[in-house]
Amino acid sequence: MTFRSALLAKLCAVAIIGLVAAPAMALEKVTLQLKHAHQFQFAGYYAAQELGYYREAGLDVRILDGQDGDAPERSILAGKAEYGTGSSNLLLARLSGKPVVVLGVIFQHSPYALAMRQTGGDPDLRRLIGKRAMIGSLTGALSNADELLAFLSKEGVPPSSFERVSHSFNPVDLVDGKVDAMAIYTTNEPDTFDRLGFPYDIYSPRAVGIDFYGDNLFTSEREIANHPARVAAFRAASMRGWQWAMSHHEEAADLILNKYSRRADRQHLLYEARQMVPLVQPVLVEIGYMNPDRWQHIADVYASLGLLPKNAGFDGFMYRVDQQHGDLLWLYRAAGAAALLLVLGAAIHVSLLARERKRALQTIRTGEQRFRTMFEASPLGIALIDTVSYEYRDINASYQAILGRSLQELHAIRWLEVGHPDDVVQIKAQMALLTTRQISSFKALSRLFKPDGSVAWIDVSVNAIDTEAGSHPHHLCMIEDVTAKRQSEALIWQQANFDTLTHLPNRRMFLDRLGHDMLKSQRDQSRIAILFIDLDHFKEVNDTLGHQQGDVLLVEAARRISACVRKSDTVARLGGDEFTVILCELDSTEHVERIAQEILRRLLQPFDLGPEQAFVSASIGITLYPDDALDVDNLLKHADQAMYAAKGAGRNRYSYFTPTLQVAALSRMRLTNDLRGALKGEQFELYFQPIVHLASGAIHKAEALIRWRHPQRGVVSPLEFIPLAESSGLIVEIGDWVFRESARWVQRWRQQHDPAFQVSLNQSPLEFQREGGSYQGWLDHLQSLALPGQSLVVEITEGLLLDASNAVSDRLLQLRDAGIQVALDDFGTGYSSLSYLKKFDIDYLKIDRSFTRNLAPDSSDMALSEAIIVMAHKLELKVIAEGVETPEQRDLLAAAGCDYGQGYLFAKPMPAAEFDVFLRGR
Repeated sequence: MTFRSALLAKLCAVAIIGLVAAPAMALEKVTLQLKHAHQFQFAGYYAAQELGYYREAGLDVRILDGQDGDAPERSILAGKAEYGTGSSNLLLARLSGKPVVVLGVIFQHSPYALAMRQTGGDPDLRRLIGKRAMIGSLTGALSNADELLAFLSKEGVPPSSFERVSHSFNPVDLVDGKVDAMAIYTTNEPDTFDRLGFPYDIYSPRAVGIDFYGDNLFTSEREIANHPARVAAFRAASMRGWQWAMSHHEEAADLILNKYSRRADRQHLLYEARQMVPLVQPVLVEIGYMNPDRWQHIADVYASLGLLPKNAGFDGFMYRVDQQHGDLLWLYRAAGAAALLLVLGAAIHVSLLARERKRALQTIRTGEQRFRTMFEASPLGIALIDTVSYEYRDINASYQAILGRSLQELHAIRWLEVGHPDDVVQIKAQMALLTTRQISSFKALSRLFKPDGSVAWIDVSVNAIDTEAGSHPHHLCMIEDVTAKRQSEALIWQQANFDTLTHLPNRRMFLDRLGHDMLKSQRDQSRIAILFIDLDHFKEVNDTLGHQQGDVLLVEAARRISACVRKSDTVARLGGDEFTVILCELDSTEHVERIAQEILRRLLQPFDLGPEQAFVSASIGITLYPDDALDVDNLLKHADQAMYAAKGAGRNRYSYFTPTLQVAALSRMRLTNDLRGALKGEQFELYFQPIVHLASGAIHKAEALIRWRHPQRGVVSPLEFIPLAESSGLIVEIGDWVFRESARWVQRWRQQHDPAFQVSLNQSPLEFQREGGSYQGWLDHLQSLALPGQSLVVEITEGLLLDASNAVSDRLLQLRDAGIQVALDDFGTGYSSLSYLKKFDIDYLKIDRSFTRNLAPDSSDMALSEAIIVMAHKLELKVIAEGVETPEQRDLLAAAGCDYGQGYLFAKPMPAAEFDVFLRGR
């Protein structure tokens, strides 16, 4: 065995032993110093750490974030860190004598650029002259400011022509106008500007050929000399982490949020990841690759700034991936000798290869024919195009069909001539990058005009084609017609964001626009008004004329409301007969009131619905941002409360939100919640007021009146809690309780006081009209107590008789058949009609207290009361006068023939037990 063979065997044995022993070996501790706080900019290092790539390389890596771009250089030169991330100004450090070595390039293009507020005209960098700009630190090294300053100088804006202020790294300073320009990362600040709705222009040094590298991984000469294997392992693991991070954006973003920092949200991290793709170019360039010519270009830019001498050398600055393998050069030479032997051996087979050449050529021809067939038969439109002249060189049938033009027509025109001008500009910009070999392919969504004038949407894919030296470059254009898909997407978007009936924005779009207008209001310090519009009496139109005519009315109402506002305002339909209006950029509330009054005026005009006319009005609630609330939910809630206040005040009016409405709404909500537990808590009491027979003074009737004794509020008036019980549906349970309590007491008084004693119960219209409502349960309960139906009187209002439905008639018949009498309460104040009294079985009329209060001889109230009494007696009805408070009123009513009286003259309503004592006392 020769010496070299023995040495090679020994090295292999040592390597095998090392591999076996590796898991038991301690990890080498090293530190990586980042140049900024944790973000997606350093995702590859996080991935290498968390996925175990560093551990597999035998390394225990500590990753430190930084406060400024110079922190990595200081830490490595001071021996506090072994590795760091830096920008292209590492070249300045190297040529100033600092022993830094770049291990690999992460960003093939620098993300550094300049941002300025958009003015509406063409972007012009010279607007910066005489203005203030934040570009780098004024006290430390240039950092990335060097490439921007070179860019500005080249564009005729030298540093002396503007005021340079120290960088705050806060994009709001540009938004608020504290500075006129700001150095930014294109992967970072634009997301903040977009979220704030800030219009901006971005100026990149690449526009004038200044193309620096972005983030670079670097170390020191000392680390390479002392630990060459560790350097190679750290670099390889880091690049492996970057490959994973650039192909797993969402997982990398989650990793950062879970392990490193929540300073930026997930949406921002993913934005940063997407913007990094064209800068890192992970598909086109191996991550870590660096080109000496690019570094020379950067050195030339520095030389133009006077920071470096011309033609400065930077030997040793770029790390050679294969330099650690120099000791095995003799192995490569041996391999070369072996290769030579193989070549000699291969010569023996030359004659055999010649025989195969003919067969190979035939195979090539067959392959060409196969690919030609695929080209012609492809469902994708494919064309070969001269990149310089834009002339078509080859076109398949699908391409012709998609464009709607023949082969001759296409050969007569140039590529992109039939494209939409707005889209052609974008494609030509991409072609400029393709021509300069900055990219090798791109995709775009474009519109083109067909011969009939219609517009088609196509997906475009363009790839550069290698051509022979000296000939024109060509590119392959593949297109697919996606017009139907776009139309479907547009329809889905339309249906998701707009009301299908009125074509107004729906709730989803309304909320989106409101959020956008609120952000704009914050920037402009302006106000927004929200009008919540509810059509009055719309339900009657639907019920009488049908839903189809109701829809016609809603469409016309939407048109009328839209005609009252500006184009910049938003009118939306939230559903049913509810509309909302957003009035933005307000200087005063007078404009709001004028629009509200105009909307009320227009909606009050008759609606022509075929042969019929309908009349509705509107109730409008108005709330202001930011005066009344700072978030969407409270703004809408307050507008809704104001609308109900307008409706409660009589409809056909508008009402502004006030804190009093909020207090009242909260009070109603709390009282409704308390009402739900009132029955179980036994908080209700039954009061009774006697109904006196005027001729004899006898009492054999009483009206049952409910009272609520709230544990904190005391006695709550029925006028306050009965509407809440009706709106919450609790009125049915409360009505059943009143019936059972009344039945218990009337049983007692029929036994102890008068066998013909009657108790009157008030019934809410909602209780009387409830779906599936029936008095059978009441009748069964009366039967169990051995009480006849005549022991009860049900009091209803005249409004109930307006509803001539079968349900109302059936319930009245059920009461009559059971012997339960019916009283018409508050007669004369509502929709009085003799036809009601004729049609339905009514037993009592109750004259309202508004007539009784002002009774006097020869008065109109006396005349009306006498007429009601005479009419009732003619129809064989009894009359009860309410609100009798003086002997004079009693005497006048008795003289007029009124049957019964009820009021404070006889007794106030009193608890059941007291009323029992009252009856016994008589």
